[in-house]
Amino acid sequence: MSDRQNTEPATGTAVQDTDAAPTGEWSDADYRADTERGFLSRLYSGTGAFDIVGKRRSWYVISAVIMLICILSMVFRGFTFGIDFEGGTEISLPASSTVTTSAVEDVVGEALGSDPDSVQKAGSGTAATIQVRTDHLDQAQTNAVTEALADEFGPGLKAADVSSSDVSSTWGSEITRKMVIALVVFLVVVFVYIAIRFDREMSLAALVSLLFDLVVTAGVYSLVGFEVTPATVIGLLTILGFSVYDTVVVFDKVEENTRSVLATSRRTYAEQANLAVNQTLMRSINTTVISVLPIIALMVVAVWMLGVGTLKDLALIQLVGVVVGAYSSVFLASPFLVTLKERNKEIAAHTRKVLARRERSAA
Repeated sequence: MSDRQNTEPATGTAVQDTDAAPTGEWSDADYRADTERGFLSRLYSGTGAFDIVGKRRSWYVISAVIMLICILSMVFRGFTFGIDFEGGTEISLPASSTVTTSAVEDVVGEALGSDPDSVQKAGSGTAATIQVRTDHLDQAQTNAVTEALADEFGPGLKAADVSSSDVSSTWGSEITRKMVIALVVFLVVVFVYIAIRFDREMSLAALVSLLFDLVVTAGVYSLVGFEVTPATVIGLLTILGFSVYDTVVVFDKVEENTRSVLATSRRTYAEQANLAVNQTLMRSINTTVISVLPIIALMVVAVWMLGVGTLKDLALIQLVGVVVGAYSSVFLASPFLVTLKERNKEIAAHTRKVLARRERSAA
């Protein structure tokens, strides 16, 4: 094995090392010193002090439990679908100090003989409205509800102020079908791109991470009871893009750190991958925080200021997806990549060689 020059970050001086570690790694002494520093210091230094890959079995168990809870919720609890998916009649009327959601729900329920599916307030100020969603109503039922509302809240509310519209579930079904097609195409393109840019194992690890994001994000909606709307479906594709971006950033660093790992006997593939995760950990955290802040601002504007349901639905799916995507990129994609790589005979043999050398050195 030919000698090569290695630059130690701790001193900045070039030294000759016939068994040098891959570029970017600290010396053993620097690594041991870094593990004794505070949490934030280790987080910012990114020298591998957090053994994320080494404890990957624990992360697998945690991820599996999370997925199991989400799957069980989707199977037994199901989803709360919006009117665009289930269809029905939507009745809208101006809100005021007397026209409140509870009062409208009572009036509509008495007129129909059954409670409406949902009653919610949208907008703010003089533009605020009360929106009632029910099953499909015929013209006689719609007229009965309109007259009941006008009688209860008149003379401030007239029958002409109450509007109604029938929504077919066909449009929601069409959106879902197109989303499934787009999702399949997206996953295929991601797999092919990462396989060409990196390798097949990284493609498989990225797909596992994306499937985890899909299941958990959908499971959260099922658990919490968030309403699933076309905006939710569209937002789901958006958050997958964020997850892929974060995963590719980590994988790029893993490739850089492990490029010549087989030529040395100081670090295993898993240790070099763990170093890469540590070096990109702060970037992942910063990216997630910067992404979450405008989403929270959007939710505040949508819910408390404008009451725009579409914005709220889009913000909810993005908030959940960004957090889940950041978790999977760090604690699932990279550890699973190492598990796949260690099935390679050369990497497995190299790992045994490194561990055997350490045992001899310790003895």
